[in-house]
Amino acid sequence: MKPQPFLRIFVSPAALCALGFLAAMATVLQYSLRAYVPGSLDVGGFTLDNFTALLRPLYARVFLDTVWICFLTAACTLIVAYPVAYALVHAQNRLIKAAILVIAVTPLFLGEVVRTYSWIVVLGNNGFINSVLLKLGLIDRPLQIMFTTFAVVTALVHVTLPVMVIMLAAALAHIDPAYERAAQSLGAGPIRAFLSVTLPLSTPGIIAGVATAFAWTFSAFATPQLIGGGQVNMISNLVYQLGLASFNFPFAASLSVAGLALTFAVLSLLRVAARPLERFGPH
Repeated sequence: MKPQPFLRIFVSPAALCALGFLAAMATVLQYSLRAYVPGSLDVGGFTLDNFTALLRPLYARVFLDTVWICFLTAACTLIVAYPVAYALVHAQNRLIKAAILVIAVTPLFLGEVVRTYSWIVVLGNNGFINSVLLKLGLIDRPLQIMFTTFAVVTALVHVTLPVMVIMLAAALAHIDPAYERAAQSLGAGPIRAFLSVTLPLSTPGIIAGVATAFAWTFSAFATPQLIGGGQVNMISNLVYQLGLASFNFPFAASLSVAGLALTFAVLSLLRVAARPLERFGPH
């Protein structure tokens, strides 16, 4: 088979998917510029009022809360995932390495709703945590863990952890162990060698993992919808409420467009802020 037809076979499906994605985005953009007609599924003429309404405090607060939750999730995921990725790369026993990998990626094989309901069982008023604390006599009544930002971030960390572990493990695996041994031969202890050699050299993986976790969390729906219980709202939940509950499709579309633009803006800022750190990566 000639290289050119062979390439077309693989590029064609991707091109069709890209065209379908662009067509869908064009439709959403077109809806975001239309007027809402109360009591009707039809839309009115072109207008910019939908985007003007986004400046109201209620919607601005949801955007800020979404960005804050995404940052918290990315930071907490990094803290949890880095030791797991480090152990995965440096484990000598194959069975231990396989066990760490399986445990780390297991959340990817569970549906989002299944993962979310498992956290409801753990964090609910009659859930595992409150039951243990009550039996130990540490609390007199159940703690209100559900419907809080803490609960939403905890569940979202569970979702983003596998991807972060994989990215960090890939970055750590490309670091030559001789660098760390050289630092130790020059008098650096294990902790200092890690902080001065391994951690700086793994910054490309850290940057990629944080950016991916942030972008992935930004579009989360089921987790904040069920764990947040209406008390913790993100952009995706607001789009659902306005689009499918109120049938205000134009305003829901404008929220989607604004959310996508905000995601690109924040990721661009992260890229600019992380650029000085990339020079520490392996060359």
